[in-house]
Amino acid sequence: MPADAPTSAELRNLDKKHLWHPFTQMQDWCAPDHDPLVITSGKGVWLTDSEGRRYIDGNSSIWTNIHGHGHPAIDAAIRQQLDEIAHCSGLGFTNPTAILLAQKLVQLFPPDTLSRVFFSDDGSTAIECACKMAIQYRQLDDHPERSHFIAFDQAYHGDTAGAASLGGIDTLHHRFSSFGFDTTHVASLEQLKQVPAEQLHQTTAVIIEPLIQGAAGMKLWPSGMLSDLAQWCKAHDIFLILDEVMTGFGRTGSMFACQQEDVTPDFIALAKGLTGGYLPLAATLTSEAIFEKFLGSAEDQKTFYYGHSYNANPLGCAAALANLQIFESEQTLHHLQEKITLLKELLAEHLADLPNIQAIRQCGFIAAIDLAPDGRSGAEICLAVREHGLLTRPINNTIVLMPPLCISPDELKTAVLALHKALIQNS
Repeated sequence: MPADAPTSAELRNLDKKHLWHPFTQMQDWCAPDHDPLVITSGKGVWLTDSEGRRYIDGNSSIWTNIHGHGHPAIDAAIRQQLDEIAHCSGLGFTNPTAILLAQKLVQLFPPDTLSRVFFSDDGSTAIECACKMAIQYRQLDDHPERSHFIAFDQAYHGDTAGAASLGGIDTLHHRFSSFGFDTTHVASLEQLKQVPAEQLHQTTAVIIEPLIQGAAGMKLWPSGMLSDLAQWCKAHDIFLILDEVMTGFGRTGSMFACQQEDVTPDFIALAKGLTGGYLPLAATLTSEAIFEKFLGSAEDQKTFYYGHSYNANPLGCAAALANLQIFESEQTLHHLQEKITLLKELLAEHLADLPNIQAIRQCGFIAAIDLAPDGRSGAEICLAVREHGLLTRPINNTIVLMPPLCISPDELKTAVLALHKALIQNS
């Protein structure tokens, strides 16, 4: 930081005076005895605070960072794009990076499946796009009554009004459950199959986080559930929307979670890791058949009237292109398989037998550690583990370990041992 930069204490005071943080009880945050952690720099999997202390980024900066902070290829792509243009409108214009990124994303899926890309800003807006497309398609197909959605208990699909109405976590969603999309929640595929036929005739789409529900505490779906769901949706002429905002870009061990069960949905929402964790950008992909339903003259009023000021932002698209190129040049998914195995071994060796651990789950490179209900809370353990050089956040009493995919074996062992030390000291 520059010599004349504010001190850590000054920054903390200004933060408490002016900022409002997400998912945070600000009375506790602004309490005199709370010292917010001020992150000032990052390199690789390491973050540095305003006091010069270093930490492993144990949750990939809220599940976004893929190849590490300050990756030279992404840095260079953004700088090169800055020399050309930082932003131009996607409404009435286009730009090379958006065009090339759309082509690259389409090529990640089987030929002639998800051929159209609509860019937006974040996971919530990617979900909103998919839902509005699904509703408008039914209207254009002379079935306006099909505006209902089915989602799953404990689901999280974002916080904008429409996306929140799809969510199934009472703490996060009950205040706004009467706003947004008309949605029924089910607990399982078996319960979905019990939904009355008359309700299915009003339904446009089912939405799910494939393989694993993030905000539910990293709850795993049974093996084969996704492929069974896809077959059920096809049999009932109901769209399948996959929320791969968290699971996409290698988190589950494959580029996308749906590939593990050979499922291609009608819509897929991507965000978080799309730019490697650098810039806000999201994409909703869908099929040519759905896209073609929106074609017509201006008088037909078939246009998808939805958009964002920063749609197809060139800087974000440049970062995303570089992100995808790194997957190829560094063989990220290939090298990740050994790390997934190592993570499983480290969790079993250092955490599984601790008395304050109730259960451990793993899906690819995502680990969830459930704390025993009669011990220290997840928030307390995450605060304690800072002292051992690891940063992460809990979901209630579940500790999540989801580092950038670039973490080295030694760094991964350091992260798990940091959790071990904190848990031993707070047992």
